Amino acid sequence: MYKLFYYPRNASFAPHMLLAEMQLDYELILVDRKTEAQKNPEYLTLNPTGRIPTLIVDGEPIYESAAICLFLCERHPEKNLFPAAGTIERAKFYQWLFYLNASLQPELMVYFYPQKHTIDSLGKEAIKQAQQTRVTQMFALLDQELEGKEFLLGDNISACDFVLFMLLHWGSGLENPPLSFLNLRRFLRNLAKRDSVKKVCKLEGTSLGIYE
Repeated sequence: MYKLFYYPRNASFAPHMLLAEMQLDYELILVDRKTEAQKNPEYLTLNPTGRIPTLIVDGEPIYESAAICLFLCERHPEKNLFPAAGTIERAKFYQWLFYLNASLQPELMVYFYPQKHTIDSLGKEAIKQAQQTRVTQMFALLDQELEGKEFLLGDNISACDFVLFMLLHWGSGLENPPLSFLNLRRFLRNLAKRDSVKKVCKLEGTSLGIYE
């Protein structure tokens, strides 16, 4: 059985949905960010970055959300949540997983935590406004990519789609939220109907009402 150290709607959201989609046996262990439990010495022995999530596999910790998702896909290829090795489709899978993890997610983090990127207290709002523009451009790119497709890779769902759902959900409060884009709105509403997503959101206390 896997153990997932999580916090609701944190970066653990995507691997949590993936575990549910794969119908794997797993245990949830809450890491309370409100008390900064992710900085406790006990947790840091598992994940020295002091971040969430951490997945325990055969007694060994693995961290970084995208790495956990990729590991689960490789360990359970029978679940068909990533394309066959050596195919163009697999290359596209890597392309979008890395884009979401290394491009979109960091831009969102700058928007949510502008104080970490300036020592000028008056500069925080300027950073947030700049990030609104940057993230909106990235949403537009993803919206274009989903034109005529149900999922990022086409007709077949993959781990990328759960990472995308997580990041788009994070961006729901922006001036130009994902729901304001035609294809992103369709994608979000469709994924929100999946049993795995509904199960995870119920467990994490996350409302899906905006996607109805």
